[in-house]
Amino acid sequence: MALADPLPITVNVTTTNLPKVSTQGLSSVYQNADETLKETISHQIQQPKGSSGRRVRSLIRVDQRTVVADPVSGVNSDFDTLSVQLVIERPEYGFTVTQVDYLVQALKAQLTTAIVTKLYGKES
Repeated sequence: MALADPLPITVNVTTTNLPKVSTQGLSSVYQNADETLKETISHQIQQPKGSSGRRVRSLIRVDQRTVVADPVSGVNSDFDTLSVQLVIERPEYGFTVTQVDYLVQALKAQLTTAIVTKLYGKES
């Protein structure tokens, strides 16, 4: 089953619809018209060396593009990008959707403003 097209995303209480702009194999890109928000969803199936089982890696990534100011002059002069991504890597069989969802929900709950602030400050 395919994802919604356009794919809605809410950033700071503003919902933006991202139409699908490309699809290649197990990867799709969704992007708004002014290219300030882009979402990439992809899947890779891998066969690790020395392993009999295959692994599935699913990625969801959001990129935000904005005009940034030069830190010396303060003049808005260039575009820069911020990205956030989540990767789920699992064996092809053995974990249920529910088990994957429990772990994703746990990580989302852990990512409070306090933790994001510490990550921004390069704490580990």
